[in-house]
Amino acid sequence: MSAASTTLPNSPLLWTVADAAAVTKRNLYRYIRVPTLLLFSTIQPVMFVLLFTYVFGGSIRVPGVDRYVDYLIPGILAQTVIFGSTQTGVGLAEDLSRGMIDRFRSLPMARSAVLAGRTLSDTVRNLFVVLLMVLVGTLVGFRFHAGVLPALGAIVLAVAFGLAFSWISAFIGMSVRDVESAQAAGFVWVFPLVFASSAFVSVANMPGWLQAFAKANPITNVVDALRALCLGGPTAIPVLRSLAWIAGILLVFVPLAVSRYRRAAG
Repeated sequence: MSAASTTLPNSPLLWTVADAAAVTKRNLYRYIRVPTLLLFSTIQPVMFVLLFTYVFGGSIRVPGVDRYVDYLIPGILAQTVIFGSTQTGVGLAEDLSRGMIDRFRSLPMARSAVLAGRTLSDTVRNLFVVLLMVLVGTLVGFRFHAGVLPALGAIVLAVAFGLAFSWISAFIGMSVRDVESAQAAGFVWVFPLVFASSAFVSVANMPGWLQAFAKANPITNVVDALRALCLGGPTAIPVLRSLAWIAGILLVFVPLAVSRYRRAAG
C-alpha cells in the first residue's frame, strides 16, 4: 500500500503518481530553501552564451546562417539540459549517503516514485533554465525564425531530452553511491558527448574520424532538430530521430535505474 493510499482510490498507478508528485515537491522545495542551488545551475549556461557569442562568435562562420548566435542557442539549449541532468545522479548519490533513500524505503511507497520524483523535479528546473537561456539569447540577438509553435516544440523537445538523460544520470548516481564520484562520472561521460557534437560548430568542420562519431551522437540529432525548429527548414526527420533517441534511452535506463535503486537501497 502506498503512502498516498489513504486519500486515493484503490489504484497502484494513482498511488505511484501521488508518491512521485510528493517526492518532486520535496525536491523543488529545496530550491526555495537553498536558492543558490538554482543560481549556480544558471550561471554556467549564461557564461557559455556570452563566451561563445562575444569571444568565439566573431571567428566562427556557419554556411547558411547569417548570425552565429542563431546557430548557437539551439546548441546551448541542448547543452543546458544535458549538463543539468547530471544533477539527478548527484542528488540521488547525496540522498544515499545521507540515508534518505533508506528512509524512503521505510515508507509504504512505490519504489519507482523516488527516482521519478527526482527526475521530474530536475526536469522542472531544466525548463526554468531553458526559458532563461531563451531570454539571454534574445538579449544578445537570437531570434526564432520558424514561428511560435516550432519555438514551443523546440523547448518541449529540449526538456524531454533532458528528462531522458536524467534517467541515465540516475542510474550512474545509484551505481557510484557517493557525491564526489557522481560529479566526476557526470563530467566524464557528458563533456565529450556535448563537445563532440554539432552543439557549437558544424560537424562538417571536424576531422573525418570525429565526424562519424558526431553524426551518430544523440546530441547532434537533437541539436539538429532544435535548429530546424528554431531557424526553419525540414523538421520531420530530425524530430523523429530525436524522439526515437529519447524513447530508446528511457526504455533502457528507466528499468536499469529502478533495478539499481532496489539493489543499492536494499
